[in-house]
Amino acid sequence: MPFTIANVQPEDTSPIIVAENLTKVYDTGRIQVPAVRGVSLAVERGEFVAIVGPSGSGKSTLFYLLGGLTRATEGRVVIDGVDFASLSDAERTRLRKHRIGFVFQKFNLLPTLSAMGNIEIAYEVSGRTEPLDRVYLDHLSDMLSIQGRLKHRPSELSGGEQQRVAIARALITRPAIVLADEPTGNLDTKNSDAVLRMLVRSNRELGQTTLMITHNPEAASIASRILYMRDGEIVREEKGSRWEADLAVPEPAVGASPMAV
Repeated sequence: MPFTIANVQPEDTSPIIVAENLTKVYDTGRIQVPAVRGVSLAVERGEFVAIVGPSGSGKSTLFYLLGGLTRATEGRVVIDGVDFASLSDAERTRLRKHRIGFVFQKFNLLPTLSAMGNIEIAYEVSGRTEPLDRVYLDHLSDMLSIQGRLKHRPSELSGGEQQRVAIARALITRPAIVLADEPTGNLDTKNSDAVLRMLVRSNRELGQTTLMITHNPEAASIASRILYMRDGEIVREEKGSRWEADLAVPEPAVGASPMAV
């Protein structure tokens, strides 16, 4: 039976991400370089999980494997009840568009489009047939504090504003999973904290599963669960120290441009 999104109806109690003995080896010609070594993990629906580790630990490769952006050498990834390994490239791309929203360290906003245009084109590319929900977009804009900035092009926005537009772009399709790769890597401390608060708030308010890759243990502490990687393996796990803290973003003053630094 051909793969269709409508066929994917997993039990709500099942993990939304499952990795089993996940291995990725890069063949450089003369030698083979293992980047991920037999990783197994499960992420529950609605969880906020951070994967933290130094450069070369394999966390970014794991990110690409879990997002279906590259194929595993061994093992398998099951996303929302579907085994990525069983899909063709076209089917895997379609599943990503419908199930996963990506946030990257580089904002990757199209420079010739306004913030609104960048969000709208992401919705169009997702292939959805229903019109973009403007009420939902207004809610995202309010939640991310980018009202009044949507007509501006990326060059007219601060780094923090660009990243929050990128988050809105990832969330506009209502993905079940949000994958964020070093989302604060290009931001100063103030904007980093603002973006992290936004990710927590979207996770809690919208119920989306969030998985964040970072090299920064302090950033990772906002997650409900932290997985530490080294040499391609998950070496330990702990609870986020800031997860239970009140991370609500304060309401901006009337007429203020919140967090626009």
